[in-house]
Amino acid sequence: MQETTLGVAIITKNAAVRLADCLRAVAFADQIVVIDGGSTDGSAEIARAHGARVIEQTDWPGFGPQKNRAVDALTTDWILSLDADEIVSPELAAAIRAALAAPTADVYAVDRLSSFCGQWVHHSGWYPDWIPRLFKRGAARFSADLVHERLVFDTPAQRLTGKLMHYSYEDFEGVLRKLDTYSTAGAQQRHAKGKRSSFGQALGRGLWAFVRTYVLRRGFLDGRAGFMIAVFNAETVYYRFLKLAWLERADRSRE
Repeated sequence: MQETTLGVAIITKNAAVRLADCLRAVAFADQIVVIDGGSTDGSAEIARAHGARVIEQTDWPGFGPQKNRAVDALTTDWILSLDADEIVSPELAAAIRAALAAPTADVYAVDRLSSFCGQWVHHSGWYPDWIPRLFKRGAARFSADLVHERLVFDTPAQRLTGKLMHYSYEDFEGVLRKLDTYSTAGAQQRHAKGKRSSFGQALGRGLWAFVRTYVLRRGFLDGRAGFMIAVFNAETVYYRFLKLAWLERADRSRE
């Protein structure tokens, strides 16, 4: 009987900080494909050194389409999609191998625990964070969203034991970079769908994001990190809708 094969799909762009650890944790996989978006920090070289097949794709189509490129490049029976700053724990690795040895579902969700500037976050809407990441070939694909992409599938996802350790924000500079990137992509995505905004809406949405994160999602229990995450969420939402308003203004000026 032919053994079930596992492939790992990863996308990178200047992701050298955690990439080696990410790849070492999934060395048990049969194939690893890395779609690199034009890294200048040696990410592609790190990936090759750890046995990954690296494909250069610098025409950035958004997170969802780029992840689908990595999925399509694999030829394995099962696919595990990871971000370059996510590390599979030994317990999760064992659970993945056990699931593939006797699968009872087409899609599996993993328990992701994220850190913010060195602190693991257990509230603030960040945890628990069950996300579908392991799936049988053909059973799922990523949405075409520019940002905040999601895995789309029809069957129920089962949960795996063990943690996926997510080093999402290494330092404050990374927080600011992602704030700008996410708010811009979010504005462009809404603009493409014909959404509208204004300064008042941007302000109101930003304030609500802070309250929702810090109070309703108990971010205050995460201490300083919880407050910083609430501010980060508020600023991301504020700038997303403010940038959307400026995109609309640019459209009107061209009419």
